Amino acid sequence: MVKGLVIAGVSPGSIAEEMEIQVGDRVLAVNGEELRDVIDFQYGISDEEFTLLIEKGNGEEWELEIEKAPGEFLGIDVETISSEGTKLCCNNCTFCFVAQMPKGMRATLYDKDDDYRLSMTQGSFITLSNLSDEEIKRIIDFHLSPLYISVHAWNPEIRVKLMKNPQAGKLPQQIQRLTEAGIAIHAQIVLVPEHNDGEVLTETIMKLGEHYPSVQSIAVVPVGLTRYREHLTSLRGFTPAEAAHILDQAELWQQDFYKRTGQHLVYFADEFYVLAGREFPETSVYDDFPQLENGVGMARTFISELEIGWPYLPNSISQRHVHLVTGTSAQGLFEKWSRKLMDHVRGLTISVHAIRNDFFGSSVTVAGLLTAQDIALQLGDLAGDDFLIPRVMLKADEPIFLDDYSVQWLEEKVNGRAKIVENHGTAFLEQVIGYSLGGKTV
Repeated sequence: MVKGLVIAGVSPGSIAEEMEIQVGDRVLAVNGEELRDVIDFQYGISDEEFTLLIEKGNGEEWELEIEKAPGEFLGIDVETISSEGTKLCCNNCTFCFVAQMPKGMRATLYDKDDDYRLSMTQGSFITLSNLSDEEIKRIIDFHLSPLYISVHAWNPEIRVKLMKNPQAGKLPQQIQRLTEAGIAIHAQIVLVPEHNDGEVLTETIMKLGEHYPSVQSIAVVPVGLTRYREHLTSLRGFTPAEAAHILDQAELWQQDFYKRTGQHLVYFADEFYVLAGREFPETSVYDDFPQLENGVGMARTFISELEIGWPYLPNSISQRHVHLVTGTSAQGLFEKWSRKLMDHVRGLTISVHAIRNDFFGSSVTVAGLLTAQDIALQLGDLAGDDFLIPRVMLKADEPIFLDDYSVQWLEEKVNGRAKIVENHGTAFLEQVIGYSLGGKTV
C-alpha cells in the first residue's frame, strides 16, 4: 500500500519552500506518526514545533525539524484526502443526481464521494451511512466541525427507503451522539414529492431544531430530475401550488424558530420561490446565509449586491449591446434588473437569454447545469457582441462546460466574446456596462 500524502503545492516564501520541499514529494509521518489522511497531517502540523518525514522523488527520506511562529503556515497543499483515496457513497438514493447522468461525460461527474473529511475541510455533504463507530469517535475526538449532513428524513424507515441502505436508519442516534459532543452541523433535506414532504418534512425539521445550537442550519432543496431516468424510481417535481404551500409553512417554522432561538434556522432554496412565483425573502430571513453554496439565498445576496453598486453606475455609456446567459429559473430576476439597468444607463442594450436545458431535460432549470451545446444552439449569431457566462457553468479550474466543450469553442459558434462573471452583483454590473464602477475598462 502506498503510504503518506503527495505534495501538490508549495507556497512561495513559505517554510516548506525554505526547507526545499517540492511538489511531488511525499509526507510520510509527522512526529513519528504515520499519516492516515489529511486530518492527521493538519493536526500534526498545528503545533509550533514538529518533525516531518519526507520522501523525495528519488526515494531519499528527509527528517525535517520545523519551528514556526504562532499562526504561521507551513505552506504545503496535499494532493488527496488520504493515501487510500476518498470514502465513497454506499447509498442508492431514489433521487441520486449522479444516477441520472448520461454516459460519455467526463469521469469526475460520476464521482460519488461521501467522506467526512471532505465535509469538514470543503463543506461537502455526507450521509453518515458509511461511518463506523470508530470513525464517529474520531470525529468527536478530533472535534471535526462543522459537518454538512444530508438528512432527507428523520424517520428511520423512510430514510432507509429513500436511500436504499439499512445503515441510513441510524441517523437519529448518530446526530444525537455528534451534537452531545458539540459538533456543529449544517443539515440538508432534498425534498421529493410524496416521499419526504408533508408530515415527514415537519417531523424532520422539528427534530433537527431540537438539536439547536449544534444544528446551526437546515436547508430544504427540491429534488433535481433529468430526462435520463430509465429504469429508475418514478419521481416528479413540485407543482407551483405545492411550492407555495411549502413556503407558507416555511414562514411559520421560521417565525417559531426565531422566537425561540433568535435564528430562522430553516431556509428554502431559491427554486421554491421561483416555482411559487414569490418574491425572495429579505436578507434578514437568511440570517448569516449559512448555506449560500447550496443555492439557498443566492438570489437575495445577488440583489443586495446590485443595490449596493447601483449608485456608482454611470448615467450613460457608449452604445453597447450585451447578452446575458442564464437558466430558465433566473429568467424573471435578470429580465427585471435588465429593464432597470437600461432605464438607468443610456446607450445600454441588454438581451436576456434563458437557455432551455435540452441536454438534461427542461425540468433542470439552474444555470450551473447548462451545457455549451444548448447555449450555442439557442444563442445563434451574436454579431461580435459580448455575452456573459456565470462562473458556475464552468469547471472550477478551467473554462470548460459540463459537456467538455470550452468557452473558446462557444465563442466561435456564436460569433461573440465571452465574459466570465463571478457570482457577485458588483462584478455583474461591471461586465454589463463594460467598465469598473471606478471608471476603468473591464
